[in-house]
Amino acid sequence: MKLSPQMQLATERMAPGVITRDGLLGSDTRPLPEILDADNAAVLSLGLTHAAIAARMAAFTEAAATGFGDPVPFEDNYLVRLDEYPGPMACPFGGCSAQRKSVTTVHRLSDGREMRWSALGRHMIAAHGFYQGLGSEWRLDPAALARFLGLA
Repeated sequence: MKLSPQMQLATERMAPGVITRDGLLGSDTRPLPEILDADNAAVLSLGLTHAAIAARMAAFTEAAATGFGDPVPFEDNYLVRLDEYPGPMACPFGGCSAQRKSVTTVHRLSDGREMRWSALGRHMIAAHGFYQGLGSEWRLDPAALARFLGLA
């Protein structure tokens, strides 16, 4: 598959050691447009949008920020924590503002499950519909994420 120059550059920036130590594609060998298309189809099949998922993630992150690094309750079923680190992170898609280095960790009390995401990860979902490649440490399966957040 021939990639557009923008997709080629984004793919190169997602390689290990460019923006993150392990990269953003994991073991996924599909071209970036195929990854984006598959995740977009999954989101559409749930009757959701990337913006709606990212907005829900942002609500968790905003609640977590009130704890100043300590877990705080959110709604009736979650504990949330925000860990922040110095420095910005660039978006591999380019043309975006740098994102804070932060990680939101969400613990669901009803079943003990936990999910986490970075500010960059949330941005890439909202702005680009990118949930990272299969096998990536930070991959968020759109359907599993939506269910976890109470959206599906």
